[in-house]
Formats: sequence, C-alpha cells, structure tokens
Amino acid sequence: MKILITSGGTSEAIDSVRSITNHASGRLGALIAERFLAKGHEVTLVTTTRAYKPQGHDHLHIIVVTDVASLRAQLEPLVKTHDVLIHSMAVSDYSPIYMTDLEDVKKHRQLDELLHHSNSEAKISSSADYQVLFLKRTPKIISLVKSWNPKILLVGFKLLVNVPQEELITVARHSLTKNHADYIVANDLRDITDDQHLAYLVDQSAIYPAKTKHELANLIYQKVITHD
Repeated sequence: MKILITSGGTSEAIDSVRSITNHASGRLGALIAERFLAKGHEVTLVTTTRAYKPQGHDHLHIIVVTDVASLRAQLEPLVKTHDVLIHSMAVSDYSPIYMTDLEDVKKHRQLDELLHHSNSEAKISSSADYQVLFLKRTPKIISLVKSWNPKILLVGFKLLVNVPQEELITVARHSLTKNHADYIVANDLRDITDDQHLAYLVDQSAIYPAKTKHELANLIYQKVITHD
C-alpha cells in the first residue's frame, strides 16, 4: 500500500526575514509514518524543515515544503498516485499580502485599495511603532484532495481550542462530510501535551478515542488497513 502523510506546520512569508508559522512539531506524523514503515508499506512524507522525521527507512521518501503554495504543488500529483492520504499537517489559514505602517493605513479612506498593494523591499522597515498586516485566506488543501483522486482514502485532522467534546465531534463530522473524508481526527489543543494526546478518530457512524500519540498512530494504522 502506498501511504502519503503530511506533517509539521507551514510558514507564510511576510518578507525575506519574517513569516507567520504554524508551530506543529510533526511528532504525530512521524509516528504514523513509522507505524506503516514497520509493516513494510511505502511511505511518502510531505513535511517541513523543522518537523520530526523518521530516519533510516528504505521505503520512506521525504519531501520538504514551506508554504501552502508549495504544499499544493507537491501534493496534487502525489495524491493521484497514492492509496491513502493522512493529512496531519497544520496548514496556514492565511497568507500575508501587504504590510505597512499605521499612518499609511490612515491615509487611505478606501482600505480595499491596500489589498492590491505589495511589498517590494526584501526587508520591510521596522522604524514605525505600529504596523498593519493584511492577510488573505489560503486554499483549503483538504477540500481539493478528493477532486484530485476520488478513490484515495482520506484521513483529515480538526483542531479546536477549549470546546466541549460534543462540539468537537460535531465540527469533525461536518468536516468529514464537507471534504468527503473517510476519517477525521478531532482534537482539542488543551488536551495535547508532551505526555498525552487525547483525540477521537471519527467516521460517519462511530467515534474511536485515543489517549496518546502512540495510541492514535496505532488506531489510524488499524483503521486504514482494515478499511473496506
């Protein structure tokens, strides 16, 4: 079975020295990859520079990306040639388009005009006390997966913060339907520490709990290999 896994967190550049970054470690993605590799599956791991990565496996191919644009460019052809995608990467929801000082913003009565500006300097000046950063929503990569390959088994992830379990499951099921996924891993940031990773693997009919990253990696592996 050809397994495609994403892990780590993307980073969107503001200029050549600054960026907005999702601080995902990639530990869970690496554990999932290790689980499949141990059973002889071929694994492609699309990840980021600082994310954890398995080492020393003959059947492991690692591809490093930076931002959402590079992720999309790498992922689309891979999705078309793999059997399973486990999309655990923390993908940036927004990308910077323009940063300017507050006084410049005050001069524009029509703020929409600034959405068509861009920064030309390699490093934006830090002389102003206040800066305003304009962001644009990035494409939802998970929503594109089944259009690229309707037959791929898709495991997505949904992270919320400090919500009731019922709401967490409801949002996960909505994502399941909206993105035509086979499973969604629902987790709350408050339940993720170095020692635990409380999460729920959700499909259309059942909820499967896990208490640690290792348990969750094993659960995902079992459901993937036994999926009809």
